[in-house]
Amino acid sequence: MASSTKIFSLEGRGLKLDTAEDLEAHITDLRAMDDIEEVRILGNTLGVGACKLLGEVLGTKKTLRVANLADIFTGRLLNEIPEALSFLLTSILNLPDLNTINLNDNAFGLNTQAPLVAFLAAHVPLQHLYLNNNGLGPHAGILIADALSELHGKKEEARKNGQQVPNLETVICGRNRLENGSMAAWAKTFKLHNKIKEIKMVQNGIRQEGISHLLSEGLRHTSQLEVLDLQDNTFTLLGAKALAAVAPGWAELIELGIGDSLLGAKGGVLLAQSLGKGKNTKLKILRLQYNEITASGVKALAEAAEALPVLKKLELNGNKFTEDDESIIALQDLFEARKEKQAGDIVFEDEWGLDSLSDLEEESEAEEEEEEEEEEDVEPEEKAEKFIKEAKEAYSEPVAQQKDKEVDELAAKLGKTAI
Repeated sequence: MASSTKIFSLEGRGLKLDTAEDLEAHITDLRAMDDIEEVRILGNTLGVGACKLLGEVLGTKKTLRVANLADIFTGRLLNEIPEALSFLLTSILNLPDLNTINLNDNAFGLNTQAPLVAFLAAHVPLQHLYLNNNGLGPHAGILIADALSELHGKKEEARKNGQQVPNLETVICGRNRLENGSMAAWAKTFKLHNKIKEIKMVQNGIRQEGISHLLSEGLRHTSQLEVLDLQDNTFTLLGAKALAAVAPGWAELIELGIGDSLLGAKGGVLLAQSLGKGKNTKLKILRLQYNEITASGVKALAEAAEALPVLKKLELNGNKFTEDDESIIALQDLFEARKEKQAGDIVFEDEWGLDSLSDLEEESEAEEEEEEEEEEDVEPEEKAEKFIKEAKEAYSEPVAQQKDKEVDELAAKLGKTAI
């Protein structure tokens, strides 16, 4: 039940709660808690009736700050989820201190996102949003991003009226197939919410044109960014150029994840040279594994490391250089010296030390030049046209008008409950 006087938890109990009666037996403690700050319901499965009751009870908890509602719809029918989610989110909309929402591992997709979109556009206290592995797809991704853009306007309006309103600081939205089609919307969101501190959008099928747009039009405005994780998308040279151009603007950056992203040989060099400008002096963790970085990139990283005084983790496994490369030896020496000062390790396979380099490959200079010449043959105008076309296609999916109508109806319903 409650693990502290301010936390109520049913976490991981595997309960199947279909009705209000099913839930009632488990929330006696919750009803009695007047100063609750966090609720953890994750790892159970809730039906419409259970969600309605849970929402009603949570709606009375004015001190609630964190709602962890991850993985609460496993085994539910698609037609159940919108109503169940609507009951929950409508009830907690006006909780004045509710700044953290975790909805990871719930299968929303395009058919069930409407209640979430309406909530995100209106919940002014929102500070930390966790939406990982929700099956959104590019169009639902656009709707989520647009809702957050609308939220920015609501936050500004509330500030003008004298309210103390937190900035949006965290957006975790990985494994959601956001793709290129939603990147224009997300770039707009981050341009508006430019005081954001943590962004993780891993494994979203974003290709180089989308990555470049996200960085150049959105993330370059986020001057207070501390953590950026875009691993397992596709950068190539186009995305690497954009990253190299904007990275010096992130003076507060602590962790950068670009692993498994096809930076390539020239891309690795460009990023290293950018970091070597000495503008990212707070960077501690750099993940660059499986990026086809060659010896020239490792040499540039060894040179850049001198300008990264607190760097303590560097992941380079799965790239294209030899284990006994002189730049690797130089990096090892540098990190050994820092390790003596408790600064950290150079990391290849795990987080604790120098392990096997069996995944390293070698590539001839001819192969390296041939690969990157092929990419440079594609005109920038052609890439831009392709990106714009994908964005338009994502915006104009046939279900858009129907879903937008649902969002409008839910927004009106939420508006009636507003303070």
